Amino acid sequence: MNAPIPPHRPIQALPDQLISQIAAGEVVERPSAVVKELLENALDSGATQITVRLEEGGVKRIAITDNGRGIAKDQLPLALARHATSKIASLSDLENVGTLGFRGEALASIASVAAVTLTSRTADAAHAWEIVGSHLGNVGPSSGAPGTTVDVQDLYFNTPARRKFLKSEQTEYGHCAEVVRRIALARPDVSFSLSHNGRTIDQWNISELAKRSAHILGNEFAEARLALDESAGNLRLHGFAGLPTASKARADGQFFYVNGRFVRDKLLVHAVRMAYQDVLHGDRFPSYVLALDLDPALVDVNVHPSKIEVRFRDSRSVHQFVFHAVQRALAQTSATAFGSVPAPLPAASSLGDSTNGAGGPGIWRREQTQTSFGAQFTNTFAPSPGGAPERPFFGELPGVAQDTAAYGALFGGSGSTANSPITQIAPYIATPEAMAREEYPLGFALAQLHGIYILAQNTKGLVLVDMHAAHERILYEQLKNALQAQVSGQDMQVQSLLIPVTFYADAIEVSTANENQDTLKALGFDIAALSPTTLAVRSVPTLLKNADAQTLARDVLRDVREYGGSRVLIERQNELLGTLACHTAVRANRILSVQEMNALLRQMESTERADQCNHGRPTWVQVEINALDKLFLRGQ
Repeated sequence: MNAPIPPHRPIQALPDQLISQIAAGEVVERPSAVVKELLENALDSGATQITVRLEEGGVKRIAITDNGRGIAKDQLPLALARHATSKIASLSDLENVGTLGFRGEALASIASVAAVTLTSRTADAAHAWEIVGSHLGNVGPSSGAPGTTVDVQDLYFNTPARRKFLKSEQTEYGHCAEVVRRIALARPDVSFSLSHNGRTIDQWNISELAKRSAHILGNEFAEARLALDESAGNLRLHGFAGLPTASKARADGQFFYVNGRFVRDKLLVHAVRMAYQDVLHGDRFPSYVLALDLDPALVDVNVHPSKIEVRFRDSRSVHQFVFHAVQRALAQTSATAFGSVPAPLPAASSLGDSTNGAGGPGIWRREQTQTSFGAQFTNTFAPSPGGAPERPFFGELPGVAQDTAAYGALFGGSGSTANSPITQIAPYIATPEAMAREEYPLGFALAQLHGIYILAQNTKGLVLVDMHAAHERILYEQLKNALQAQVSGQDMQVQSLLIPVTFYADAIEVSTANENQDTLKALGFDIAALSPTTLAVRSVPTLLKNADAQTLARDVLRDVREYGGSRVLIERQNELLGTLACHTAVRANRILSVQEMNALLRQMESTERADQCNHGRPTWVQVEINALDKLFLRGQ
């Protein structure tokens, strides 16, 4: 179908009104765009108090009042003129923009498609002044406190075609409210009030970012976030990163600011997403409120009419800085937030005096006998010399029936039983002093529940640990560190199998093994073809020596085949290492001794990101003693 031929017209200068309406098409996309432009002007004026009043979703009326510096009487017409601004005067100013608004066309564009009344008063003026309509309107006296009010009514009254594209009142109001929330998040030092159709919807008083973000994003975010404040050269990233366990199905909880300006920048979103990649499932989105401050000369904010996109002079450096800053914040665990993790106690001091059967005064002694059904405990309490019971504490005492040497060590231990790769480690004694100093934030193991959960006691109360998820994270981090060490020139520690594991393989698996030997060796695997239908596993990474070699080999070959050798080592390494860790971690219904459970707790305390498994699910939860008291109505 041929397009219609446009009529021939001579070249001519466009009238100012049409030019402003064309500009309005870029700037005034919908009522929320008007709200954004006016709020930015209010903040640039130094306002500390802003009121936003909307009617019919902002289509009928948008009135924004601030207590900023105000506009002098003789400058009111200029404020409504095109290409007039107080924020830039030269190319140097444009290259170092330090304000939110600067184009000098927002008010003129708005006035071309709506009825605008601009009222303002400076601090030294006896009263306010007002101009109506456009820069050609008359300036007359008015009333009002110092500051500025911009009253926009009947949006698109003179361009009905544009008005037809607007959505319902509630939808347009939702967009306006979202703009107010975004800007209010960036400026907790400013109070905001939002009303719709005469009813106050939200009001945020001057506060800190922690309180403002909790108010806007809700208590769920406030209770599951990590504070972040890092600097490198002239870059600073600060704010809050939400915990992976509080991720959402939508990306509506993500707020990123560059020099106070809300942006949707693909580079920044990617940097944050990469930082979350090994603690978050692929279809989940983290919540965060992050602000990047840098020299205005290093970022171009003039690449989009709505100024929601930016361009960095050194985008790679910015990406790496944001990625590493968020990654380091996520590497912290709640367990290690108390301070540095203590080194394990020496065996001699941890075992105590074996001749003292009671283990000293005031000790709750645990005697363990191992049966085919798991650990059975007999707890006896030894009173203090004065006869009054002391508060019991739980610790590992001599006499564990099961020899821990029978369990394989994650790091070069002597044990090597299948499906039991818990690090061999000395027992831990819960002395009153250790408990008081919170040396071991995850506490000390009490028992195992249904072969899945570890029950432990710390100073706060009860700790519940998903042993498989926790061990999976520990193994994953160790595998990742081992692979990164190899990339840095260190050898991957591998375990040669005394008897190679052979298994039937199809032609694709055999060809994948033959064509990707370098990749397999980089991952610590020696997988060779013995025949067109047989593969042999001769060595595996030491960290995975207790896992099923055939299963590991098939998983590695599948990922290498699907993604390619180089992509597995670079882009897909997290997914592959997560799969390997999952196969090797302790399984449900695997009975652990108390000593092994304590060893797992200590490993969690010294492992980055140990609060979540590789899919973003929690590995442990704290039940405080007060919550337990409420359950049993104690003190009521």
